[in-house]
Amino acid sequence: MIARDDFVARFGGVFEHSPFIAERAYDAEMIDEPLTAVDIHDALCAMFRTASEAERLGVLRAHPDLAGKLAIAGELTEDSRREQAGAGLDRLSPEEHARFTELNAAYVAKFEFPFIIAVKGLDKNDILSAFEARIGNTREAELATASAQVEKIARLRLEALFSET
Repeated sequence: MIARDDFVARFGGVFEHSPFIAERAYDAEMIDEPLTAVDIHDALCAMFRTASEAERLGVLRAHPDLAGKLAIAGELTEDSRREQAGAGLDRLSPEEHARFTELNAAYVAKFEFPFIIAVKGLDKNDILSAFEARIGNTREAELATASAQVEKIARLRLEALFSET
């Protein structure tokens, strides 16, 4: 059986800056060998879903703004940097960057957490369209959508981890 510290070291970053999710999945004895992306995703999502509302909100808030100040400063996690670059968010025109900045500010002001979308397979236009559509959601609807997107990001990250081994 994989040791707790090894499990958390390997999978603790799957949910952005939230190793407590991996810790709880391990402590709840939800982790069995052989380790698979599907089984780990199921366990981690179960812990995310049963976390307190404040903890789930903390996970959402741990995500960076898309094309935001952390990206400009080079302070994204490696996963976030790779994901945003894959969608072309590191190559925005000044006008596009201004639009993302404007939408990020409006979104955070309305919902109190950053806009979250699994960007794999999307381009900047897809993301902007989703941003513009979702900013009209209610907070309840957007919490559900953002949480589903966080789980999708976790699945994609796990699939990438398992494809590397």
